[in-house]
Amino acid sequence: MQIMQLTQTIHLVPPLQGRSRKHVTQPTLPGFEIEQDQPVKVTNRQIAEVLSSVADMLASQNGNPYRIQAYRNAARGVLDLPEPAADILARGEALPIPGLGQRLRLRIAELVQLGTMTFQNGLYMQALPSGVRSLLTVEHVGVYTAIRLYEELGIDSIEKLWLAAQQKRIRTLDGFGSRSEARLKEAAEHLLQRHTRKQPLGGVA
Repeated sequence: MQIMQLTQTIHLVPPLQGRSRKHVTQPTLPGFEIEQDQPVKVTNRQIAEVLSSVADMLASQNGNPYRIQAYRNAARGVLDLPEPAADILARGEALPIPGLGQRLRLRIAELVQLGTMTFQNGLYMQALPSGVRSLLTVEHVGVYTAIRLYEELGIDSIEKLWLAAQQKRIRTLDGFGSRSEARLKEAAEHLLQRHTRKQPLGGVA
């Protein structure tokens, strides 16, 4: 079974370290001096939201159901902690969450210390809908783009991709514009012309 291995990073916003204020050059009045930036402690709710978001992301990508459940269980476990996870980890203690694996412990520690969580996700290509796999044959279309086109616009073929671009519907999605839409249209048109050389594109339905 073909697997596509992807590395993803989730960032907490705002970042843990305050933004630099070196660009501020104007003098300040007494009592209104700029305070030194202090690291912000990650809350249990923030950790749980990130873990839940990862679970939802994996579920949308047809990920391993056991891994998805592990992230959901970890999110609930963090919310049930009697004190901030950041304080527990700062003491060098293990989080008292039953069933929490070593890999997830490292991910949570990374999130608490750096404000980011990096993880790898193996997508089983055969588990993706056939329409998504069809879109992956088009240049400029990656896994996540194909999934968004499939789920948000109902595009499950190269023909429908070309038609959606022709109707200027792709640019309505967040993160897409007229240029990216034009690239997808050109790439889809190239494949259609290669596979159906004598069929005019105006007849695509």
